[in-house]
Parts: sequence; C-alpha cells; structure tokens
Amino acid sequence: MNHITTTDLLENLKWRYATKQFDPAKTIAPEIWTALEDALVLTPSSYGLQPWKFLIITSSELKEQLKPLSWNQSQVTDCSHYVVFAIKKNLTAEDVDRFMARTVELRGGTVEAMAGYRNLIVSDLVDGARSFNINQWSTRQTYIALGNFMTCAALLGVDTCPMEGIEPVNYDRLLGLSAKGFTTVVACAAGYRSEADKYASLAKVRFPKSEILETL
Repeated sequence: MNHITTTDLLENLKWRYATKQFDPAKTIAPEIWTALEDALVLTPSSYGLQPWKFLIITSSELKEQLKPLSWNQSQVTDCSHYVVFAIKKNLTAEDVDRFMARTVELRGGTVEAMAGYRNLIVSDLVDGARSFNINQWSTRQTYIALGNFMTCAALLGVDTCPMEGIEPVNYDRLLGLSAKGFTTVVACAAGYRSEADKYASLAKVRFPKSEILETL
C-alpha cells in the first residue's frame, strides 16, 4: 500500500476552498468520478449502518430546476457533478436487519450468530433514547460522508463547494425522495474552479493551532 506524503496531504488541503465559481466548460473525467463515487461508498459510519443515499446530478435540466431551490447559486448549474446527500428517515429494525444480511453476504457466517450485535444496535437506535432524534443522528453521519468526499476530491485535484443554502423540502419533492423514505440534508458541487473566482487566491482564515488544539 502506497501512502501520500504529509507534504502532499497538506498542500492539497491548502489548495482546496469552497469554490464560488466553477468553469462550466470543464467536466470531471469518468475515471476520476468513479473513484469519488467509490470514496462515498467507502465512507465510515457508526455501526457501519450507512443511513444515507447519494444522488448524483449531471442533467443540465435538473440542475436548472434545482438552482432556484438553492438560493439561485451558480455553483449548482456550473459544476460538473452535483451531489445531494440524503438520509434514510426514521431508521427501523428492518434497516438494521438489511445491514446484518449484507454483512453475512460479504463476510460469511450467519445472521443468527450476529444476533447480539443486531440487538445492540436496535436497542440503541430503534428502541433506545436516541430513537427520539434518530434523524439528527443520521444527519451527523452524513456530514462524515460530505467531509470525506471533499477531502478525496481535493486529493484528486477536483474542486468542491458544500451547499447548505438549499431548500431540503423542495429538493425532496423534485427528486422524489419522500416517497422512497429519504430526505435531503446537504449538497455539494464538484468540478473545476473558474479562473475568474477571486476566492481561489485568498489566504485561508484559520485560528492558530495553539488556540484550537489541546494535547492532554
């Protein structure tokens, strides 16, 4: 396994920024996009449950429909790929059982042998105290996927812009998510920066390490 150097990692993270203007003439190459899709799939989640769905929007027509539902931000229509991050609403024991079945499919063993782990998850998320705010729990999991996606994109030289300035209810309506049991949380535009984007050359504004890190 070859790993990138610490210098390469930090240089890529310094290079990335929340891109305000994308070049609509530039698209992400298929092999790069496939890697980013795989990175989304590989995102870690609590218990491994993956309580999400990622909608990849490349249709110009659909982007135009989403733009007015996104505070008319140009990133939606100018980016190469637009990703909508949605959560599975109100997780149930059936969702946990589906994960157990997938685990057995890939790792072997039996569902019966995993009953203890299955019941632990159900007692926590479905029947326990966290069941009362389970959608908030799922939302926090989805932000792990967003961060992972943006970091992986930067390492591949792809620009991104996280988009919270959107209308989730209207996204759900347009994308037919409610009928499928999902709801929009956040979105992210991906593509390549425009040379006219002045924000690309601005210094990053971060507090000093001494103020935000504490070693105990």
